[in-house]
Amino acid sequence: MSTLIREPDTQASRPLQIGKHTLQSRLLVGTGKYRTNDQMLEAITASGAEVVTVAVRRVDLDRSHEEGILHHLDPKQFLLLANTAGCYTADEAVRYARLGREAGFNDLIKLEVIGDKETLLPDTVGLLEAARTLVTEGFQVLAYTNDDLITALRLEEIGCAAVMPLASPIGSGLGMMNPFTIRTIKRRLSVPVIVDAGVGTASDACLVMEQGVDGILMNTALAEAAHPVLMAHAMRDAVAAGRAAFLAGRMPRREVAVPSSPVQGMLS
Repeated sequence: MSTLIREPDTQASRPLQIGKHTLQSRLLVGTGKYRTNDQMLEAITASGAEVVTVAVRRVDLDRSHEEGILHHLDPKQFLLLANTAGCYTADEAVRYARLGREAGFNDLIKLEVIGDKETLLPDTVGLLEAARTLVTEGFQVLAYTNDDLITALRLEEIGCAAVMPLASPIGSGLGMMNPFTIRTIKRRLSVPVIVDAGVGTASDACLVMEQGVDGILMNTALAEAAHPVLMAHAMRDAVAAGRAAFLAGRMPRREVAVPSSPVQGMLS
């Protein structure tokens, strides 16, 4: 966003706060599916993201291995967010969260407990169980969940640092399926709401941010784009534009035409 544009001085325009971490960028990105590690790093840098998520179960946790993802991600440049992708039970998710912390990750954990291998939709019962355990152990939990208000409220009650409802299934690129539920979750929760999964292109990201959510996490939309670095630039701009549009407040929708110029005092 241009530095010449001043956002309204409201709480909604301030930096994103997740637990004790203050973030300027509202775009969070993943590290999977890139063709090369160099391409991954270039795209992540182009996105402007400060938070980069890494699947504890799927990466080499030894940073000294040059072929590994972590070797290319400087923890002084990025806030590395361990995640429990690929876990199908609460016990698995808790185990890999602990492993990430032992491997040197920070107190943040993106918690995923998948309930179905075909749709990759979350197991909300297992998610709530794992969240309770990890919050008790001092983790700042960012919980990936369905776009379900009741589950979101329960996660907030447990003490999650952020709730992450899906826009549509993981890797689908279908965009936001239900704006109403996303807006409702954001309106009812006090903790940050970060939409995760399903965003496919820049227009999707802009629409999601226009709902008033606090941020977006994406991976496949960048990694599987024909030109990931160019898409990363587009997503960075789209997230900023959607946020600015939300803060600006859109005009009301009308079912009749209204002239954009005055009708009084017209020359005859």
